[in-house]
Amino acid sequence: MAMSSTASVGIPREVKRDERRGGLPPAAAGELPRHGLKVWVERGAGKEAGLADEEFAAAGAVLVDAAAAWSANVVVKVKEPQPEEYRFLREDLVLFTYLHLAGYPAVAQALMAAKVTAIAYETVQMGDGSLPLLSPMSEIAGRLAAQVGASLLEKPHGGPGILIGGCTGVQPARVVVLGAGTVGWSAARIAAGMDAEVFLLDRSSARLRQLEAERRGRMVSLMSSQTTIERLAPTADLLIGAVLTPGGRAPTLVDEQLVQRMNPGSVIVEIPLCLATPFFQQPQAVFV
Repeated sequence: MAMSSTASVGIPREVKRDERRGGLPPAAAGELPRHGLKVWVERGAGKEAGLADEEFAAAGAVLVDAAAAWSANVVVKVKEPQPEEYRFLREDLVLFTYLHLAGYPAVAQALMAAKVTAIAYETVQMGDGSLPLLSPMSEIAGRLAAQVGASLLEKPHGGPGILIGGCTGVQPARVVVLGAGTVGWSAARIAAGMDAEVFLLDRSSARLRQLEAERRGRMVSLMSSQTTIERLAPTADLLIGAVLTPGGRAPTLVDEQLVQRMNPGSVIVEIPLCLATPFFQQPQAVFV
């Protein structure tokens, strides 16, 4: 199919392993034609998210193949281009997606070589410094971190057999969360809601003060320092890493020696924001 390049938005199917989201849902894709834009959706782009091609067509989108979706003026995706998609990159393309280039230098090189105009969701900032496009995914990741961690503490999933909220006569799990941004706060809230003993660490006193009124359950907020981390991390049944350095890499806050001091069977759940992990790399870590 020959495609015009006038005022068009393309939504290709995500090809990254285990990625099941789509660039836009049918309702959002349907808004664009009302503003004079053409919308080209690759067939199957919403399948893994439970969205049928027919829903996109009914909303006013045109169903196309991958090459046609990538030929649009603006391509809206979820994840960074994969090597098999580099052939679609070109100078007059505007790419709107999560990029996390600090963790993917090869993607950065490919984008620069093709002279693509790339807008990374995770670096779009409001005047107050908030990250509106990263926030929704961060909230989900934080909630999942607590849920996944609680599950992994159970015996059937290889854990030591700790019930995160305890019960009568049994103490709850100790959860230590590094970082009080959207991810860390979401994880801490869910863990506290399950009656865990929660320690929330952040280096911003202003952020901790902001959250003070919303603290719930057995939650203690503390200023983060290497000394505090070295004191609390080894006592954690569940250690959650949620440190964000926008557009860059986080410092290593938990090294191998510190992990070795943790109790056998304790769980580390890492949310690698911008692919920047505060933990040394280890195969046992669970990534959300």
